[in-house]
Amino acid sequence: MFLGQLLSCTRTCVTSQTSRFFSTTSTMEAGYKMKSHSGAKKRWRSLASGSDFKRGKANHSHLNVSKNAGRINRLGATAYATDTQAVKLKKRLLPYGSS
Repeated sequence: MFLGQLLSCTRTCVTSQTSRFFSTTSTMEAGYKMKSHSGAKKRWRSLASGSDFKRGKANHSHLNVSKNAGRINRLGATAYATDTQAVKLKKRLLPYGSS
């Protein structure tokens, strides 16, 4: 049996046994590294508590002539993540967990 076939067999066997949201195996054993979500990194910032996130709103930067003043002011405000979004963001930004 080739070494590559042996490694691929162990990878599929290890990953098929567990269905967890975080990795309990080392990166060397798994054979790959999980990456944080690049789009989430660019759009979201964590607050000082580390459990809450904030972002800027879209459609505020250009083509503002046809938008009324109230709408432009609302688009300039900060948007905060809901509890459900915060859980998903933690999984995307910290794939191996926070500890």
